[in-house]
Amino acid sequence: MRTRATDTGPRRITAESPDGADAAATRTGKRRASRRRGLAETLRGGLRRSSSQHLRPLSTDERRALRRRRIKWSIIGGAATVILAPVLLFVVGYLIFSVPTPDEAVNNQVALVSFDDGTQLARLAPEQGNRVKVPIERIPVQVRQAVLAAEDRTFYSNPGFDLTGILRAAWNQMRGGVGGGSTISQQYVKTTLVGDEATLFRKWKEMIVSVKINQERSKDEILGDYLNAIYFGRGAYGIQAASQAYFGKNVDQLTASDGALLAGLIQSPSRWDPAIDPAKSLQRWQFVIDGMASQGWLTPAEKAQAAFPETVARKVVGGGAPTDSRGHVVNAVRDELGALGITDQEFSQEGLRITTTIDPERQQEAVDAAHAGLAGQPDNLRSAVVAVDPSTGGITAYFGGDNGVGLDYAKVRKQAGSTFKPFVVLAGLMQDPPIGLGEVFDGKPVPGLRNSDGADCDRCDLKQAMTISNNVVFNSLSKRIGAQKVADAARAAGITSPLTNPDERIALGNKEVTPLELASAYATIADGGVYRVPHMISKVVTSDGRVLYEAQPSDGERRFPERVARNVTEAMLDVAGNDGLDVPGVRQVAAKTGTVQSRFAGQNNDAWMSGFTPQVAATVWIGTDMNTPIRTASGTPISGDSMPGSVWRDFMTGAAKKDPPPTFAPYHAIGEPPSDKPPGVDPETPVTTTPTTPETPTTAPTAPTDVSSVPTTGPPDPRAVGGAPVDPAAPSAPPVTTTTRSTCTLANPCG
Repeated sequence: MRTRATDTGPRRITAESPDGADAAATRTGKRRASRRRGLAETLRGGLRRSSSQHLRPLSTDERRALRRRRIKWSIIGGAATVILAPVLLFVVGYLIFSVPTPDEAVNNQVALVSFDDGTQLARLAPEQGNRVKVPIERIPVQVRQAVLAAEDRTFYSNPGFDLTGILRAAWNQMRGGVGGGSTISQQYVKTTLVGDEATLFRKWKEMIVSVKINQERSKDEILGDYLNAIYFGRGAYGIQAASQAYFGKNVDQLTASDGALLAGLIQSPSRWDPAIDPAKSLQRWQFVIDGMASQGWLTPAEKAQAAFPETVARKVVGGGAPTDSRGHVVNAVRDELGALGITDQEFSQEGLRITTTIDPERQQEAVDAAHAGLAGQPDNLRSAVVAVDPSTGGITAYFGGDNGVGLDYAKVRKQAGSTFKPFVVLAGLMQDPPIGLGEVFDGKPVPGLRNSDGADCDRCDLKQAMTISNNVVFNSLSKRIGAQKVADAARAAGITSPLTNPDERIALGNKEVTPLELASAYATIADGGVYRVPHMISKVVTSDGRVLYEAQPSDGERRFPERVARNVTEAMLDVAGNDGLDVPGVRQVAAKTGTVQSRFAGQNNDAWMSGFTPQVAATVWIGTDMNTPIRTASGTPISGDSMPGSVWRDFMTGAAKKDPPPTFAPYHAIGEPPSDKPPGVDPETPVTTTPTTPETPTTAPTAPTDVSSVPTTGPPDPRAVGGAPVDPAAPSAPPVTTTTRSTCTLANPCG
């Protein structure tokens, strides 16, 4: 028997009593529950129950003790996370990531260029002659040491990764910068398997695979694979190809200075080539030489005798690109990649998947049309065909010639001839007051300026003059407006070539442009004055799925009002029909021919045809390499409405079959409306018709609101609204007598 103190005195408890044992257990449980509640309340509110069961604040010592316990467990938990999480990540990565083989470098460096529908346009694998594997024994020791001095001086002692470099890369990533700090093992892994994405995940994967590869292969094997895989520029993959590309000799003949130059290029071969940036190349060479000396790989005497080596001339290589007409597409893609900030090194090593805006059907139609036009013709003739989608600026067809490694004629500047005349009309419409299509000019030849055969008119308005391509009228208009304003109008439409120091002859196309920019400028007119940068790339993805670039839909940039653009289009609507170049199945097509006369009388040097529907703008050029006269096989001089016109019509016919174009927007004249008389008939000749009861006219479409500020003189020509042809059986209008129009001549150019 035992006793327990109570508030009223000792209490005797009999051990043998079952009831007493149960009561004791109950009291013990209650005390434990009370302590648990007290601890919970302490953690929640920092309060503690007193013996009277009232809450009270923790004392200062109790709060300090509680804070120390919290800090201790936080430190323990954080340390466990820091230590265990990387270990866990490393183990997981070690199990799931495989070690690359040397051949995976070749597979990952194949670039694919595709049409807009995803079908393959070109597969750009490294040329066989530009990758020759050599055993490491053939690579001179000092050449290997030069690479180590440039890229990884602790290569033979590190475990495959540089912890300091990784921490520095992580710090840069957290600050919004880019990574760095790769060993040769990491660079090899990055080149062959991981990719070059500047993220912590890539660094983690790179480090783990680098560790595995150092466990499975010798250092010499890794270095040999690395030197056989990396890109050195000039289309050279691997040290042997680089030795030939830069020095014209085999790798085993390289000196320490030669090796130092090549090693200095590794980080940026496309920019630090001595043929491109000799100062940077010299700086990198000196950095490598100094590094070799500091590591004891060069003696002081050898360093003193070292001289920057001479290299052979840099050659343009195909890089595996097709040698036919597709080669120009690929080269244009590479140029555009550079403009997007994607380097040649990324193109050569990242296995890019490039989707273009090229439509496979239109591309084939352009090639077929060019071939058909030149079939059986003199071998010295060259041609180019470019098509642009006015609504996007995307290049849908691109033919720069059949020699894919030769000159790209789609980018060669040539005098534009009369294809520049629409820009003169554009400049006139932008005048205050505007010069409308109905403005009448004297079109007779004058001393020093003549018209082509069939282009004379005593008096004609601007639309008539455009239809027959009267030179005198447009020369007069250019003088009246000012040549610089014509140049400004061309620039607004999209001409990017220099147009410096223009004179009135700019109206006749004495400035040089490329077929690509002329097609782009005409596309601006076709899209109602909205300019979109012509482009060929819609998406770029690396072999590991990273999106480097993706074109976004754009509203473009409005360069001139829609109503102005529609008036320019109206001026061009009768050109194709007048020249016998109507496009079958197309109700409306705006076009302009261009012919550049030779210094030899009666001969021409360049011939153009350019035009558009609402869906496609296309330009065709035919000329020679030497600016010599262009003639057909029969000796006939080639003009814009002959061979280029036929090529253009064939292409546009094919494009219309696939996607029949709609008509242009309704036409509302700015300034004086044009005459409805054909070219050669004086537009001011009064016309009287027999009065009849006219049909009830339909409501004319509302003019675009964004150009309402442009003044309009006279009612719209009902024949031109929507481009609908006039029904000869329709009742004629009441008698109309035309008003007197102003006449502009060279002697009196209307102010």
